[in-house]
Amino acid sequence: MSQSNSSHRRGALKRLWRNIHLWLGIGLFILLVPVALSGAILVYHDDIGEYLSTPSGAVAPSKPTDLTLAIANARKAAGDGFTPMFIGFPEDDRVPLTVALRGPAVKGERPVRLTATIDRHDARVLNVVDFRRTFFGFMHVFHENLTIPDYGRSIVGWTGVAMLTLSLTGLYLWWPRRGQWSRAFAWRRSPATSSNLHYMTGFWICFPLTLISLTGIYLAWPQQGRELLSSVAPMTEQQRGGPRAPIMANTTRSPAEIFAVASARPNSAVDSIAYPNPQTGAWRVRLREAGKAEPVTILINDRSGDVSVVQPLSGDRTASWIRWLHEGSHSGEIWRFVVFLSGIMPAVLGVTGILIWLRQRRQCALVKNGTSSVPAKKSPAPVSGAAPAE
Repeated sequence: MSQSNSSHRRGALKRLWRNIHLWLGIGLFILLVPVALSGAILVYHDDIGEYLSTPSGAVAPSKPTDLTLAIANARKAAGDGFTPMFIGFPEDDRVPLTVALRGPAVKGERPVRLTATIDRHDARVLNVVDFRRTFFGFMHVFHENLTIPDYGRSIVGWTGVAMLTLSLTGLYLWWPRRGQWSRAFAWRRSPATSSNLHYMTGFWICFPLTLISLTGIYLAWPQQGRELLSSVAPMTEQQRGGPRAPIMANTTRSPAEIFAVASARPNSAVDSIAYPNPQTGAWRVRLREAGKAEPVTILINDRSGDVSVVQPLSGDRTASWIRWLHEGSHSGEIWRFVVFLSGIMPAVLGVTGILIWLRQRRQCALVKNGTSSVPAKKSPAPVSGAAPAE
């Protein structure tokens, strides 16, 4: 009697998780798939952007770009009221530099941010765009907050929770019965191709999708995530204002001087230079160092010229890796491709899941009407209770 009750409870539990898996997938399909696909597109954003911005037949310059002239040209192209805030140096010397400039805010809105593309040979401006109005800019905003400023991040965060739930319930439903592991990875778990595709791709993408969902949840609620992380690992105090912090209007040192100081470090290449703000009074330079996967950040005091290396605390390093794992950056090309697939697969799983559900409903209707035909050959029993009747 106890064994019968135990089997009944297991069956009820499996039906519960199956219903949660089914209705989450179907009910949120229209939201889950666009968020996931936008993330897949952004995995290769930098590569695509560099390819499109690099002139045909471009070669590396024989000498460093005149940064003073580059900044002057960028400010002139952006117009009055724009202040340079960031200079990006792509790893490929043939790819143009980028200069980010921030303008004044209008009617309490966030300040306009323009990006100027600078030719490395003669420091001329190739293009000036408002990144948020470009295709990739829209993809970034959509992936972060669905273009809904007030509530979008929370919606995306709960979407991540739903994706995490789908991954874990899918793994539970896939899990084979006792003694059937030899068939668990076989393609022919079901007569229908859509079912086989759903089971197999769902299993193989489940683990990376779980990790990406967890990291996405953290990024969707950054303040809450930071509070949670700082409770278990030390983190540096956040600067006031964050990305909107004011920029020093008149700096003692020029970007060219900062670049020269940073470039003097052995086995290093400058990745980016961020202008100082009045609070810190220091230029923030990120370096690519040979043999290191993580970038190295140094601070150069604008007045004294003193150089200090930023030593990230364990919590800071963990927060950085959470973002990198989610984006697919700093983790090798294999992981980046896995992240890309993790953005594509929810669409495949969603479509195949709906096909399975519709097929099951059709067969239930046929059984109810007494018109279901008995197959000539008995289909193999599913490996787990996740498979609906085929």
